[in-house]
Amino acid sequence: MTETAPPHEILHPAGWKKASGYANGVASEGRTVWVGGQIGWNGQQVFEASDLAGQTRQALENIVAVLAEAGGRPEHVVRLTWYVVDKRDYLANLKGIGEAYRAVMGRHFPAMTMVQVVALIEDEAKVEIEATAVLP
Repeated sequence: MTETAPPHEILHPAGWKKASGYANGVASEGRTVWVGGQIGWNGQQVFEASDLAGQTRQALENIVAVLAEAGGRPEHVVRLTWYVVDKRDYLANLKGIGEAYRAVMGRHFPAMTMVQVVALIEDEAKVEIEATAVLP
């Protein structure tokens, strides 16, 4: 498999305010990989972090690990859907979450959606993230 990023086209309508930390849309061609929702526990299903930034980092690392099984990398992700249990916790920790995101994903910002939910199945989980990637 070729180790190059697919030709993603960021979709940003003329006249719209710049999207910060995400893309409004992405067009791409290639092999599609869907990664089911990942939470902030490790591969042994143990939570090593209790804070949102730490759990975000682990969830993203889990996505990258699953994606690697298909030969993919973070820059192949075209969409992320985030589910957080506390919007205020998210907003209060944007800096740490941003640092965790960039540490795992780099400066690659796909189309994203974030939703606050009442709860996640695992009581300790503060975030669940699912991903769609397109590999060349």
